[in-house]
Amino acid sequence: MRRRLDRQLDALAHGVPSAAGPIRYLRQRRLALLRIPLGLLLVAGGILSFLPVLGVWMLPLGLLLLAIDMPMLRPFITSAMIRVRRRLTSFRRRHR
Repeated sequence: MRRRLDRQLDALAHGVPSAAGPIRYLRQRRLALLRIPLGLLLVAGGILSFLPVLGVWMLPLGLLLLAIDMPMLRPFITSAMIRVRRRLTSFRRRHR
């Protein structure tokens, strides 16, 4: 499952070139102590999205960061990433 997540993160970095640097940086093994609290904070911010400044965008980003270090989240996160990428591809093809 780790390789599947890595492939999805690579595809995300390829699809959003401005995010490639931060994605590459945050994937380093030594940054697990940064990723876990940051992921938890983003998830909490996503849950509190009704407050100003915080938004729903924080929830998937936090779950993605947590999935790098928590194997139990990887199947769900990678499946969701694949579904979103397929829908975006389908949407782009229809609206050309």
